[in-house]
Amino acid sequence: VMKLGDFFASLERLRQATSRTSLDEAYVAYSDMSLHFDRYLRVGGLYTFYDDTVSLEPYYKGIADNALVYVDPKKDPALVRDLVVLREGPDKGRTGIVIGIYPDGSNTCAVKLDRSKGIREIRVVPRSWAAKRLGEQDPDDVFLIPRS
Repeated sequence: VMKLGDFFASLERLRQATSRTSLDEAYVAYSDMSLHFDRYLRVGGLYTFYDDTVSLEPYYKGIADNALVYVDPKKDPALVRDLVVLREGPDKGRTGIVIGIYPDGSNTCAVKLDRSKGIREIRVVPRSWAAKRLGEQDPDDVFLIPRS
């Protein structure tokens, strides 16, 4: 269960990181804020849908691993702002953008998944699961500004 204080602690870390102009620390603080906010919405029942799919991995049984197209994360790991595909785990096949890389030795990163049913969920995954997408990509909608 998420405490609202976790969100505000992350907000304070973001404030401190920006005052020190530490971009990597700011990315991690933003990732934590996003993660805590995402959990707060979920626990509070504020999401407009409930997805009872526990794992997408069964949908990939019998499909060759090379059906997902990506850069080898061992040779060229994804960095913040890279568009990625999750190549393992319960969200296998879902796409998103890396919003933070944790420097705590856990070798994990925060990924903001692409929009699904109007929501962009946050996942913390091993860096080896988040592989850069190949080919021409539409920019992440976070960077798109609607024109009127």
